[in-house]
Amino acid sequence: MIWDLLIHPSNIIFSISLMLCLFIGILELILLLFGGSSSFIDQFLPDNLVEGDHTNTSIEIPDNLFTQLLEWLYLGKVPLLIWLIIFLTVYSLTGLIIQDIFAHLTDQYLSVWLIAPACLFLCMPMVRASAALIAKIIPKDETTAIHSDELIGRTAQIILGEAKPNSPAQAKVKDQFGQTHYILVEPELDITFRQGQEVVLTQRTKIGFQAITT
Repeated sequence: MIWDLLIHPSNIIFSISLMLCLFIGILELILLLFGGSSSFIDQFLPDNLVEGDHTNTSIEIPDNLFTQLLEWLYLGKVPLLIWLIIFLTVYSLTGLIIQDIFAHLTDQYLSVWLIAPACLFLCMPMVRASAALIAKIIPKDETTAIHSDELIGRTAQIILGEAKPNSPAQAKVKDQFGQTHYILVEPELDITFRQGQEVVLTQRTKIGFQAITT
C-alpha cells in the first residue's frame, strides 16, 4: 500500500520532502495571487550563479568546487523556489521508488541511514536534467544588468507585507530600461510602509534598500 510506504519510519524523510514540496508550491501560488514574486529569494545565491543579476545583492562566495557543483545543478538558472520543488520531488520519488522495489524483493526496507544519503547522490543527475528542462521552458525576459545602486532614487511599490525598520517587505521597482526588479525594502525613518504604498529608495542595506515616503 502507498500509505504504508509513506508512513514507514525508513521512508519518513522522503514523505517530509514531499510535504515540503507541496508547501513551497502553495507558497509560490500565494505569492502569485498577491502579485508578488519569489525571485527576491534568489539574491541570496552566490553572484556567479545568478543570471542577469537583478539587484546585485547576492552573497559573494569565492568560485570553488561547491559553487561549481551548484552551477552544474542549474542553481541560479531557474528560480530558487522552483529548483527546490524539483529537488524535493526528485529526491523523495527516488527514495520511495527504490524502497518500494527493495520491499517487493526482500519484504523489508533499507535503513534510513543508508537510503537517505544514497538517494541524495543518486538524484543529482535527474535534478540537473529536470532543472535544465525547466530552464528552457520558463520564459525569460530580456534583461539588462545594472548595478543595484542605480535603483536609488526610483519609486518602488510595496507588494507583499508591511515594512518596518529592520523588518523589510517585498517591493517592486522599474529601472531605466523598464525592467521590473523585486527587492526588499524597509523605511529609513520609524514609520510603516503598507501594501500598495509607493516609496522612494534612498540607500542600500545588506539585504535590500531603505526608503522614504513619496
